[in-house]
Amino acid sequence: MASRLHAHIGTFRQLEILLALYQGGSVKAASESLFLTQPTVSMQLKKLSEAIGLPLYHQVGRKLKFTDAGLATVKTAQQILQSCEALDMQLSDLRGLKSGTLRLASATTAKYFIPHLLGPFCERYPGIDIQFTVANRQKVIERLEQGLDDFYVFSYVPEGLELETIEFMSNDLVAIAEQNHPLTKQKRVSLEQFCQQDFLIRESGSGTRYATESFFSKQSVSPKVKMTIASNEAIIHSVLSRLGVSILSAHTLAFGEMYGVKVLNVEGLPIKSKWSFSWTKAHHLSPIANVFLNYVETEGREMMKQAIKL
Repeated sequence: MASRLHAHIGTFRQLEILLALYQGGSVKAASESLFLTQPTVSMQLKKLSEAIGLPLYHQVGRKLKFTDAGLATVKTAQQILQSCEALDMQLSDLRGLKSGTLRLASATTAKYFIPHLLGPFCERYPGIDIQFTVANRQKVIERLEQGLDDFYVFSYVPEGLELETIEFMSNDLVAIAEQNHPLTKQKRVSLEQFCQQDFLIRESGSGTRYATESFFSKQSVSPKVKMTIASNEAIIHSVLSRLGVSILSAHTLAFGEMYGVKVLNVEGLPIKSKWSFSWTKAHHLSPIANVFLNYVETEGREMMKQAIKL
């Protein structure tokens, strides 16, 4: 039976290569992520396509466009490999071991505190491999819809999806300026004054951008946007260079140890939100994921509160 299945849907290795191609977007990226040569990747993908009897993707310029057969195979490959990983972790758990892979995807700003959370956990369970993906909010939502990870970390949990969620800790968004900026001399800054300054904003798809635009919309005001910048670090350095003011997560400053930046007391700010760990209701948590979730809800949360001195 197994050999007949392989003849129609390919081997586990071929499915793994197909997933790497889908996630990486190119044969080169797939070969690098799996430490294989590009000819090997191309040959295995060709064999997989022949086994299925349909083309899996087409090259359109520099991009790959997956066919319906390719997308269906990708979805099934994800389910098959996740089931194999879950079995491996269950067997390890039965042996009294804690090993396997924990997959996390987080919005960009969460990268400042997630490593501090993972450090003690990995020390306790050294057999666990961690796959930590950092992307803007929209990319994390896309990963969630594809079911690529165990947990997804958001400041604003997306609506319209069947999710389980636990709130983890606060994520206040604050107004910042270079320490010698004229507004830093004021005890309180009106929102109108703040909006008159050159404003540096995160890119579309960013959680910080989403929260900032929602805030200004509710206040019926608009900032004077000067630059759109795709990273917190670049915004901070732009602020330090006196290119403008901005709104960023307080964690960016706390964990990034940025000096020369001052938080402004602006009317209506900070924007209050909370970091949350989410997972799909349909996704059965592995033993490792359950252990991590318990850690997050107990000592992990308390440890982070102390770290940021809440």
